[in-house]
Amino acid sequence: MSQPVTIWDEKTHIVLHKSDGAIQIPLVNAYSWTLGRGSENDIPLSDKCASRNHAMFQIVGESSYFLIDLGSRNGSFVNGKRVTIPISLKNGDRIILGETNLEFYCPETITSPDTNATQNEETTDAAATAMLHKRQLITVLVVDIRDFTKLTQQMDEHILSEAIGTWFRRAGEIIDRHGSWVDKYIGDAVMTVWIHETSKSSDTVATQDMLKVYRALHELYEMSNELNQQFEFPFQLRVGAGVNTGYAMVGQMGTSDHPDYTALGDTVNAAFRLESSTKQLGLDVAIGSATYSHTPYAAVLLPLKQYSVDLKGYTTPTITYAGTFNELGTYIKKLDAE
Repeated sequence: MSQPVTIWDEKTHIVLHKSDGAIQIPLVNAYSWTLGRGSENDIPLSDKCASRNHAMFQIVGESSYFLIDLGSRNGSFVNGKRVTIPISLKNGDRIILGETNLEFYCPETITSPDTNATQNEETTDAAATAMLHKRQLITVLVVDIRDFTKLTQQMDEHILSEAIGTWFRRAGEIIDRHGSWVDKYIGDAVMTVWIHETSKSSDTVATQDMLKVYRALHELYEMSNELNQQFEFPFQLRVGAGVNTGYAMVGQMGTSDHPDYTALGDTVNAAFRLESSTKQLGLDVAIGSATYSHTPYAAVLLPLKQYSVDLKGYTTPTITYAGTFNELGTYIKKLDAE
């Protein structure tokens, strides 16, 4: 006998409590919703203690909802705990933004295989839409905030939350500006993906496509440096990055109007391992050999050195090209001068 199938209810919503009662606001037909005191937000808050741009709900992957504090002054709280890094939400979570109380609901519907054939067909179609995947050439960028645990131990929680919330907000803006989106939040790291259009006769990445990756990465580094001037950190805020290019199974979410995808496979895993290798090498950026081969004028203009590194989970050493953000900036300037 087949097992029941669990599907996500399309009516994911929040309940917003106001002085004159509660209202239900659906979180559908988009991939993100901003909340704050400003009228430009998707969900404006009539709350003097809420920041103008306070927080954001975002769908990440195929069905995960995250709450991201956008550097608010008074903080965002989930089940009584202040949000510092993006946090995955569960059905029934209680949220406080300033003095505003909300609840998050993402109910699941259990569909029995014994229901009528029409309902089974609809369930199958919905699942097929959500799980449609295609093998495509992609570049994966993973950016990690260095020594985040030490920051949490040495900084005031309110200042830390505002600073890191600002970092995630600006990171999302930079990534969006360069033609991608945040695919995953993993603690104090973000993963983003660029999908490359290729022809049947060639899998070459267009120059401008690859430059979007490098420009986004360098802007993330510069933005992180700017925050060192804006906030008093106990030590300099630093980031590290891994970049990898290759084929992966890429799936489009079926519940969003935004062309939001998630990628799976070794190309993605290796990007995370390459980011970790920068800590061993004492450098800022590590790129895979395939990324290097697709990088315009890499051998002439890109001042990264070749290393052989042992990546966790891999049986043989991996060739990577690694260096500093300053060297990456030099490469971008040379290209701009061409």
